[in-house]
Amino acid sequence: MALCAMALFCGLLIPTQALAHAKGLYKTQADAEKRAKELGCKGTHQNNGLWMPCGHEAMLHQELRQE
Repeated sequence: MALCAMALFCGLLIPTQALAHAKGLYKTQADAEKRAKELGCKGTHQNNGLWMPCGHEAMLHQELRQE
């Protein structure tokens, strides 16, 4: 029980931007483009060798907050 509470507490400390990265990283540009269409943004961009939807990261974070 204490382990579950600790995991929940630690999960609450993860910044929103980190969660957006976890939800927005794709191995291929095509997958990122598909997700961009789902989110309602245009374009893709790269981050550390992976692809992310939306033309820039700020737009991705904005779209993910609205989801």
